[in-house]
Amino acid sequence: MTVRKPTTLSRRRALTVIAGGAAALWASNGAAALPGLSRRFVWRGTALGAEAEIILYHRERAAAEAAVRAAQAEIDRLEAEFSLFRGDSAVCRLNRDGRLDAPSMDMLRLLDESRRWSARSGGAFDISVQPLWRLYAEHFLRRTGAEDPPPAAVARALALVDYRKIAVAPDRVTLAPGMAVTFNGIAQGYITDRVADLLRDHGWTHVLVGLGEWRALGPRGDSAPWTVGIPAAAASGGPGTIPLIDGALATSAGSRLAFDATGRRQHLLSPATGASPAVYASITVQASRATTADALSTALYVAPPEAATALLSRVPGARAWLTLADGRTMQAG
Repeated sequence: MTVRKPTTLSRRRALTVIAGGAAALWASNGAAALPGLSRRFVWRGTALGAEAEIILYHRERAAAEAAVRAAQAEIDRLEAEFSLFRGDSAVCRLNRDGRLDAPSMDMLRLLDESRRWSARSGGAFDISVQPLWRLYAEHFLRRTGAEDPPPAAVARALALVDYRKIAVAPDRVTLAPGMAVTFNGIAQGYITDRVADLLRDHGWTHVLVGLGEWRALGPRGDSAPWTVGIPAAAASGGPGTIPLIDGALATSAGSRLAFDATGRRQHLLSPATGASPAVYASITVQASRATTADALSTALYVAPPEAATALLSRVPGARAWLTLADGRTMQAG
């Protein structure tokens, strides 16, 4: 079955929102005086259905254009693996058929990474929550009121959530009957890292990659830190901007995609209860890699609050800004 993007739901975009549209690359004249790195190039397009941005410093436009073409090719390649908005993607075929033969190395790598995060978080992070997501999305698309899905329906969907029932072998991935997976809590970070690593391997050292999450390769061309805006956190009382050099940021905010008009039922769902947690307004995580920041922000948002310190302690160097529903913000890590 072709997976279509619900017309009444907007995709998670918790970090800085850039106006969408056709991909474009242009130079900013503001960097013209920088020695050796005389131009600041900005590309804006889309990735995994959300706005995307890459900022590069270089003397030559041709070099920036080549870098952007390579980045776009990598984005397209990985969207074909992990996008739920493309009916022919590997994850959609896995959900449709219950199996995926000859999985790619990226699929195997991200499945392994997801399993590790599930174990590390005590099951708070679980890519098999897709049956729950689908239940809430379809229920509220059919109904304009705030009535929740029947408890029996939630229980049936919840019974299908268990990352340990995903069988992974080098030649095949198999789901238990009725199961489905989503990489939406980790794929944005993974693709961000893959693009950043690609650019780093080609010698780029002053780059900011924003493909749903953010990853910096060195400082800006003037040696100052990048300043990343986090409107979802700022709107709920958290930090509005965070300086970033050689690291990554990710934010999880349930309000970015609400199923119902009241905002009580949101896209971040607990694998333990099947409900949308109401403890936090947003969580922003800083870590060395975007995959880590993405998965950790997702896990922290749905995990019990008392588990946050222990979970953060398992990720050396990570820190988090946890904004509670009442607007108070705590920093941990």
